[in-house]
Amino acid sequence: MNYADAGVSLARADEAMVGVKKSVRTTFNQGVLGDVGNFGGLFTLNHLGMKDPVLVSSVDGVGTKLKVDIEMGTHELPGQDIVNHCCDDILVQGARPLFFLDYVATGRLEPGVMDKLVAGMAKACRENDLVLIGGETAEMPGFYGPGDYDISGTIVGVVERENIIDGKKIKPGTIILGLPSTGLHTNGYSLARKVLFDVAGYKVDTMVDGMDKSIGEALATPHRSYYPSLIDLCNKKKIQGLAHITGSGYQGNIPRILPDNVDVIIDRTTWDPPMIFKLIQQAGSVEKDEMYSTFNMGMGMLIFIDPADKAEVVAHLEAKGEKWTQIGEVVAGTKQVKFRD
Repeated sequence: MNYADAGVSLARADEAMVGVKKSVRTTFNQGVLGDVGNFGGLFTLNHLGMKDPVLVSSVDGVGTKLKVDIEMGTHELPGQDIVNHCCDDILVQGARPLFFLDYVATGRLEPGVMDKLVAGMAKACRENDLVLIGGETAEMPGFYGPGDYDISGTIVGVVERENIIDGKKIKPGTIILGLPSTGLHTNGYSLARKVLFDVAGYKVDTMVDGMDKSIGEALATPHRSYYPSLIDLCNKKKIQGLAHITGSGYQGNIPRILPDNVDVIIDRTTWDPPMIFKLIQQAGSVEKDEMYSTFNMGMGMLIFIDPADKAEVVAHLEAKGEKWTQIGEVVAGTKQVKFRD
């Protein structure tokens, strides 16, 4: 017997890597030392000219959203999801992204699928000034079913020590601006899929009133990155805190950046959640607070600022083409998130 008899084809892996290498090289910049295929990726900070650089890292996955992409064949989207999600996770501390590493595991390595996955990552990397410096592809027959795969990513960014955003400046009187999401982003899909497909009986191609996309298209819309719109404000120290609304929603993510002596009040009357969230809530009879502890409900990034800086911050956001909504405020308290309806 040989490796191919066990279901792992090295020839097929080599074929898949041809397109992958082309996509990866499109993300390279002057920080990269070496080429694709080395045992480790080399990256220098010398070209950044920073005084006291601090590295910021994060790792995450896409989760069961992949089930939707696999069924729809939209394999170029999960790569965008994972890169943008990771960029947002380090942005909340004021970091700009430097380089990204991916992990793709599947039962059978399909060249066409791998090309699209990595092309999606490369696209998002270019949009975020980020290098796709390395990765790992694992072919695991018997572990993943036919057509299934999983992806995860690790990001490393950098921030000047004096520019780190840690939430310590948040105080009573701070106001909160919300920036819109592009949908569910990459969280809550186990509940969303259970409700929409198993309970409501929708299919990925089902069209419903009030939406210009099918159910599948709405669920597969990639997680967006807020880095291009916010990094300049971070560097100008106009932001007291940032909250990326991911898994565990508002109740789970906002307290991560709060001092112990404040509460946050979110006014849920200030925006109208997109239709996809309403469908999930109605079809699953999901309690309102449960929705806000699971999903972003249409607001993917919250910006905590001093009211005195609002005009400058808003002008910057609008110049970037960003829509924004003032959705809350900070008051004295004990690190709680409260809602106003």
